[in-house]
Amino acid sequence: MNAKANNTIDKVRELQRKLYLSVKANKKRKFHALYDKIYRADILLKAWKQVKSNKGTGGIDEVYIEDVVKC
Repeated sequence: MNAKANNTIDKVRELQRKLYLSVKANKKRKFHALYDKIYRADILLKAWKQVKSNKGTGGIDEVYIEDVVKC
Protein backbone atom coordinates (compact mmCIF):
# COMPACT_ATOMS: atom_id res chain seq x y z
CA MET A 1 0.00 0.00 0.00
CA ASN A 2 3.01 2.29 -0.03
CA ALA A 3 3.05 2.69 -3.80
CA LYS A 4 1.08 5.60 -5.19
CA ALA A 5 -2.06 4.73 -7.12
CA ASN A 6 -1.60 5.34 -10.83
CA ASN A 7 -5.05 4.66 -12.17
CA THR A 8 -8.66 4.99 -11.09
CA ILE A 9 -9.09 1.35 -10.13
CA ASP A 10 -6.08 1.59 -7.84
CA LYS A 11 -7.37 4.84 -6.35
CA VAL A 12 -10.80 3.37 -5.69
CA ARG A 13 -9.26 0.28 -4.10
CA GLU A 14 -6.93 2.44 -2.03
CA LEU A 15 -9.86 4.50 -0.73
CA GLN A 16 -11.85 1.36 0.06
CA ARG A 17 -8.90 -0.15 1.86
CA LYS A 18 -8.26 2.95 3.97
CA LEU A 19 -11.90 3.13 5.01
CA TYR A 20 -11.95 -0.59 5.78
CA LEU A 21 -8.78 -0.44 7.88
CA SER A 22 -10.04 2.58 9.75
CA VAL A 23 -13.21 0.76 10.77
CA LYS A 24 -11.34 -2.44 11.65
CA ALA A 25 -9.01 -0.46 13.92
CA ASN A 26 -11.91 1.22 15.69
CA LYS A 27 -15.29 -0.53 15.60
CA LYS A 28 -17.01 2.62 16.85
CA ARG A 29 -15.57 4.72 14.02
CA LYS A 30 -18.17 6.91 12.32
CA PHE A 31 -17.80 8.60 8.98
CA HIS A 32 -19.67 11.87 9.13
CA ALA A 33 -18.30 13.37 5.94
CA LEU A 34 -17.58 10.92 3.13
CA TYR A 35 -18.98 13.26 0.52
CA ASP A 36 -15.58 14.80 -0.23
CA LYS A 37 -14.10 11.35 -0.73
CA ILE A 38 -16.71 9.85 -3.04
CA TYR A 39 -17.69 12.98 -4.95
CA ARG A 40 -14.57 12.87 -7.08
CA ALA A 41 -14.89 12.61 -10.85
CA ASP A 42 -12.71 9.47 -11.06
CA ILE A 43 -14.65 7.68 -8.31
CA LEU A 44 -18.04 8.59 -9.76
CA LEU A 45 -17.00 7.59 -13.28
CA LYS A 46 -15.77 4.22 -12.04
CA ALA A 47 -19.03 3.68 -10.13
CA TRP A 48 -21.10 4.68 -13.17
CA LYS A 49 -19.22 2.23 -15.40
CA GLN A 50 -19.78 -0.57 -12.89
CA VAL A 51 -23.50 0.14 -12.57
CA LYS A 52 -23.90 0.42 -16.34
CA SER A 53 -21.98 -2.80 -17.00
CA ASN A 54 -24.14 -4.61 -14.43
CA LYS A 55 -27.30 -3.22 -16.03
CA GLY A 56 -28.08 -1.54 -12.71
CA THR A 57 -31.67 -1.57 -11.56
CA GLY A 58 -33.56 0.82 -9.36
CA GLY A 59 -32.79 0.64 -5.70
CA ILE A 60 -34.73 1.95 -2.77
CA ASP A 61 -35.03 5.35 -4.47
CA GLU A 62 -36.63 3.66 -7.52
CA VAL A 63 -34.31 5.51 -9.89
CA TYR A 64 -33.40 3.32 -12.83
CA ILE A 65 -30.34 3.61 -15.04
CA GLU A 66 -32.57 4.64 -17.97
CA ASP A 67 -33.86 7.57 -15.91
CA VAL A 68 -30.32 8.76 -15.23
CA VAL A 69 -29.28 8.39 -18.86
CA LYS A 70 -32.24 10.60 -19.94
CA CYS A 71 -30.97 13.48 -17.82
